[in-house]
Amino acid sequence: MAFPVAVPRPRPILRLDRLHLTPIRAAAARTPVPQPLPDELQLVADVRSPHNHIRVADVSPRAAGHPLAGARLLLLDGPGNIHSVSFPRRPYCPLTSTYFDVFATLPPLLPRPSLAVLGFGAGSAARALLHFYPDISVHGWELDPSVIAVARDFFSLAELEKDHAGRLVIHVGDALEAEAVPGGFGGVLVDLFANGSVLPELQKADTWRQIGGMVAPGGRMMVNCGGGCVEAEEEGRDGEAVKDATLRAMAAAFGEGMVAVLSVDESWVAMTAPVAWASEEAAAWKVRLPPELGHYIDMWNPYNGNGDK
Repeated sequence: MAFPVAVPRPRPILRLDRLHLTPIRAAAARTPVPQPLPDELQLVADVRSPHNHIRVADVSPRAAGHPLAGARLLLLDGPGNIHSVSFPRRPYCPLTSTYFDVFATLPPLLPRPSLAVLGFGAGSAARALLHFYPDISVHGWELDPSVIAVARDFFSLAELEKDHAGRLVIHVGDALEAEAVPGGFGGVLVDLFANGSVLPELQKADTWRQIGGMVAPGGRMMVNCGGGCVEAEEEGRDGEAVKDATLRAMAAAFGEGMVAVLSVDESWVAMTAPVAWASEEAAAWKVRLPPELGHYIDMWNPYNGNGDK
């Protein structure tokens, strides 16, 4: 996910004056000295694994005017990239006002009620999907077992698994080696970052063809492509350039007119297959969505080969 905080800067972290969202990832990143947290964040847990420096931090509910006031954040690696967001004080509402909410608009377009989440993090996307769509099943992939353990302890993932037993399956392993259910998933959400940047493999058309093989006929993918708000740990991995390269690879894999984009706080989300441009089709999509999500439908634009609308 991508979005800075006035916090450690790495790639989007959470900047308390201007919020973006950072990546949910499923690949290892190693960074040296961890950045200190800003005053608005209170450290809740600090765990080191072979893959990550994992921190859980709470945004003060008294952070006046901040869109994430009262939120709990999953921060990975030294810079503290945000990989998941939840609001413990409002468990009845899974929305985050970030691109995670865009992911929750996909199910009405799918040929079957099943989704793969590549880059599960602490389950922000899965929580919204399971909340709004009682028939959907979700398979999530996360590389680091310690991230899943922290999610169960501090992000109520254990309760989510219990409440949706049979509908939520979590796989610990490389998301790029994920296998589809028989017949393919209705859709796939891709949110894969490493070292503060979209995985390098996602700038290759062959990788997208491989992931596309997980999708049932008529299915779709939504993808967090990052953007200018992303600050990679590795020099030369400019967020805007990497986003553009990722979109070009998707277009090369799926064909002209088969990729659409929208931007939420400078985090770019892409979707495969033709978007319902006709007003009646868009209206039909909106009708099948929770009212809180309908406005996202008007934000989509066809990808024109330049990384923007």
